[in-house]
Amino acid sequence: MDTLDRNAHGGADVAAAAEARWGVVVAVIVLFLVGMMGYMSLHWAATPPVRTETIDPSTLHIAGEFVESRLGTVAEADGSATVRVLANQYSFTPQCIVVPAGMPVQIRGTAADVVHGFSVSGTNVNVMLVPGYITNFRTRFEKTGDHLMPCHEFCGTGHAAMWAHVKVIDRDEFMRRAREQDGKGMSCVQ
Repeated sequence: MDTLDRNAHGGADVAAAAEARWGVVVAVIVLFLVGMMGYMSLHWAATPPVRTETIDPSTLHIAGEFVESRLGTVAEADGSATVRVLANQYSFTPQCIVVPAGMPVQIRGTAADVVHGFSVSGTNVNVMLVPGYITNFRTRFEKTGDHLMPCHEFCGTGHAAMWAHVKVIDRDEFMRRAREQDGKGMSCVQ
């Protein structure tokens, strides 16, 4: 019986040693991941992403590309369209956005007060709007039609009522309307 006790005790020692090795491996992995999170947090805080455009949210309404007359959609000389959108609690300006079907579209947006965001139903558009930064998103709307554009970032008590429309129209109709606007932002709100 003495041999049986030694073998059972020896097996317990082997199991305890294996458990200790795995414990060390897991502790090293956890420490590595926590260290990596700390390093990346400090790195991103110290160096914002490249090509980030900043803007002063307190002067949006006074000058620059987000003044009211420039909001909406304009046709560009290169055959694309640029949409400028401004988010405020609890509305988007413009409330209804016109975009052309089959043309490249660049969406440029910002927020005047708190973080907002929007997605356009049935498309790949999903954008965050952060005060102090200009968001850029490139897309193409292939088919004409109407889409909803709700705010998807909680922005306060009126958040549930914050939404807009995107109206995708024929390219020729868009170009005709753009010529009539003479460089001012176009929307479908009359």
